[in-house]
Amino acid sequence: MNLHEHGNRINDFNKIVFERRAIKKYDTSVKISRDEMKDILTKATKAPSSYNLQSWRFLVIESEEAKSKLLPLAIFNGQQYNEQQIVTSSAVIAIFGDLEHVASAPEIFNAEVKQGSMTESVKEYILEAINIHYSNSPDHFRKDVALTDGGLVAMQLMLVARSYGYDTCAMGGYDKENIAEIFGLDKERYVSVMLVSIGKADSDGRPSTRKPIADVAEWK
Repeated sequence: MNLHEHGNRINDFNKIVFERRAIKKYDTSVKISRDEMKDILTKATKAPSSYNLQSWRFLVIESEEAKSKLLPLAIFNGQQYNEQQIVTSSAVIAIFGDLEHVASAPEIFNAEVKQGSMTESVKEYILEAINIHYSNSPDHFRKDVALTDGGLVAMQLMLVARSYGYDTCAMGGYDKENIAEIFGLDKERYVSVMLVSIGKADSDGRPSTRKPIADVAEWK
């Protein structure tokens, strides 16, 4: 049985937002089922993306073998990072950006035409706009898009996970240059965005202070 099946789903959005914590240690007895993980990821992919091209890709690292492969990569400036999150979590989700995401455009928009949410003429207009936009953009543009989209889906993933009664921690201290290749992905195509550990907290996380809005926002 998983937490969702036990009725621990959280429906109050304020509780989801204000009680989310960056959890470093998880209850190792709690495992998220494949079906529930798919459900969480499906909801996460409702996040917005540039032209709806959905450049994100997920690698769900849950087996002991895969975690043992990930652990040596959690090194930053010669120091071990995130070991506890990797070892105790139900899974670590490696989020990548697909630099060839434009290739998905015809498939995505043909599906929208088929379901009646887009006309054929609108589809052709958008495909032409995408082609012009990407053709006239600098080399780093695709990577910028992939990293932005990846950040959006990562935050949505963490909020969805919390709504299911699970906890997460976003992690950036690891070998981003080589993780794709280590796990058999094309490192020229897939850019690493971040890792997100997921599971049930072993204990309550520490609440953290946020700057007042007056310090971070201004109106013109």
